[in-house]
Amino acid sequence: MSANLPAPPAETAPATKFPLGPMVKALRPKQWTKNGLVFAALIFAYQYDDPRAWVLALGAFAAFCLVSSMGYLVNDIRDREVDARHPSKRKRPIASGALSIRWAITEAVVVGALGLITAGALGWELLLVTVLYFITTMTYSFFFKHMVILDVMMITVGFLWRAVAGAVVIQVHISPWLLLCAAFLALFLGFNKRRGEIALISDDGDPDTEELAAVRPSLASYRPSMIQEFQSITSSGTIISYALYTVLGSPTPWMLVTMPFVLYGVFRYIYLVDRGDGAAPDEVLYRDKPILLTVVLYGISAVLVLILAPKQIVAP
Repeated sequence: MSANLPAPPAETAPATKFPLGPMVKALRPKQWTKNGLVFAALIFAYQYDDPRAWVLALGAFAAFCLVSSMGYLVNDIRDREVDARHPSKRKRPIASGALSIRWAITEAVVVGALGLITAGALGWELLLVTVLYFITTMTYSFFFKHMVILDVMMITVGFLWRAVAGAVVIQVHISPWLLLCAAFLALFLGFNKRRGEIALISDDGDPDTEELAAVRPSLASYRPSMIQEFQSITSSGTIISYALYTVLGSPTPWMLVTMPFVLYGVFRYIYLVDRGDGAAPDEVLYRDKPILLTVVLYGISAVLVLILAPKQIVAP
């Protein structure tokens, strides 16, 4: 079995000092990459040459970054003792004691309010979607986080709200293809993250139920064989749904040329998870150069195809 996990530390953050560094880190800015999904509708609906659409999409991105950071703060406040026993999460500002509960609560209220105000300034439709995302985040943190399978499915709903937000803020049709691809990708990342967490905690390959439950209660209900089957289903769904989109749902069938990047990205991430490096998808994007290069090349190729290739009459 892996070594005994450390006990939760006492709260050590000074009550009188403004903890700027820990407060910024507690926002989890690395995870803001997830909110990049709000730009998908702008690109695939051919609005990328409209400066006003970019301003609106950037505003939606900012709103979701603020509201998602509020959700991370609430989640870390609630789980600070459990996180302190996690191999990597114990380094988070709240779990480590670098950020006091008082400061964390204040920060959560401020960034959450700023996020909702920003969304409201861009239209009631975006505000509604942002509120629904906020409700989804809170129900995940308070209820679904510890329910096997439903925990990953609720994370997926959060991704879908991001995609919807990107469409409503620039007032374009919400493509069912976009939602389908986003859903399978989120499920793929979610179940692979669970597999990565189990591998990280059970470093000898023999997961202990009590040890997993101490870190994340829902992990105790997952088994490596079950996770691998979920991985197979969601990876297949991600690839097939995107392949169908390129042929049947994209503005041009030439989008099929971007398929190799999607295939490599999926296979590379599975490789990293199997190697024990996939417990944090947001960090993988920054740390793994092949993944990062694949994302960049996919973006360039997709934009070039949409600009240069002949178009067919299909909903974006």
